[in-house]
Amino acid sequence: MTTPFVTYEKLDDSIVVLTLNRPEAANALSSGLISELSNALDAVNAQRNVRCIILTGAGKKAFCAGADLKERLTMKDSEVPQAVAKIGALTAKIAAMPMPVVAALNGVAFGGGLEIALACDIRIASDNIQVGLTETGLGIIPGAGGTQRLPRLVGEGIAKNMIYRAKRLSAQEAFQIGLLQEIYPPDQLEAMSYKVSREIARNAPIAVAQAKQAIIKGLQAPLEEGLAIETSCYQVTIATNDRLEGLRAFQEKRSPIYEGN
Repeated sequence: MTTPFVTYEKLDDSIVVLTLNRPEAANALSSGLISELSNALDAVNAQRNVRCIILTGAGKKAFCAGADLKERLTMKDSEVPQAVAKIGALTAKIAAMPMPVVAALNGVAFGGGLEIALACDIRIASDNIQVGLTETGLGIIPGAGGTQRLPRLVGEGIAKNMIYRAKRLSAQEAFQIGLLQEIYPPDQLEAMSYKVSREIARNAPIAVAQAKQAIIKGLQAPLEEGLAIETSCYQVTIATNDRLEGLRAFQEKRSPIYEGN
């Protein structure tokens, strides 16, 4: 039986863990892994009750070391753009998931591996890892969204400094610039990723999804247009049963039970 490149685990009815499963190759992005992760995301998206995804890597060495360079060496020049486009399509799919995606970086995240993490909503990590968009050191540039998502997250100057120098940051450095939201000792990362995800999943899923849309779309727009987007997303929540449940729970001094309708 062939070992899957991506494993799928449901923690409960509302949280799915997707694990990149090529630890012998630092979870590098082979064509097979890219295809399996894309299919796994589609499978999650088809399940209405999933409220949060955790994306992590197998082993202790790497979350994802980037593109599979051994595979890339076998490609003709004409085949490389298509290979890069597949990684770009994968990061776009991650970013477009309606529910939040939490990247739990258990090891290094370089190149395409960091681009995948940048497409996630929240990044938490072991405090002993390194991250970087290191492509210029290989004669290329980040081609799966890195030149666009990184500066939006940490600012233009910091992103240029990282990319131009193929700079590798420690977890502490990445946390200080806002690339990582939280860092933990390695033996605590898994538990903390579950904790973060459960804190997301206990909230009203329609509200969380609309908040995600308001933030992502608003960041691409001028402030006035972004405020209009926020108003439109807020409007979606008004007619929901979850909104009424939140008000009732507040009045009755109990925890709300949100059903996503």
